[in-house]
Amino acid sequence: MHKAGVRQLLAWAAGLALSALSPAAHAEFEPQRLWLNSGFYSLHFERERGLRDANPGIGAEYRLDERWSLTAGRFLNSDNAHSNYVGAYWQPWQVGAVRLGVVGGAFNGYPRAFGGGWFPAVIPVASWEGQRVGLNVALVPPLQDRLYGALSFQLKFRWP
Repeated sequence: MHKAGVRQLLAWAAGLALSALSPAAHAEFEPQRLWLNSGFYSLHFERERGLRDANPGIGAEYRLDERWSLTAGRFLNSDNAHSNYVGAYWQPWQVGAVRLGVVGGAFNGYPRAFGGGWFPAVIPVASWEGQRVGLNVALVPPLQDRLYGALSFQLKFRWP
């Protein structure tokens, strides 16, 4: 499929998913549901490859309800290239103060993965949210020699 076709397909799929997620998606914006994040820290499984663990960036996450959040951002990835992401968290389970589920969406900017273009991903994730600070922990699986597996940590800060 041509790159423009893939982009259109991803945009269509994202729009459809977002419109169907929850009645809360159509509610009025509430600033206290907005989280800002500063990128990721990735603890790579293949330590000998010399990959970048600190992945600074900027992003946002908006909690629609107890199960769904939307997210988007930009960061410096483990290959020292800029990546963008857009997606949705679905976390139907809760253990104490920790929500469990997956984040699904699209990423770009990885030189060995799809020529740096956009690609879909679904990643297991756990989230903890305090009054002002939160943490997302994701298990990024390896993808042959295109992407390297890691345990990824993302700090987030509630909008004032």
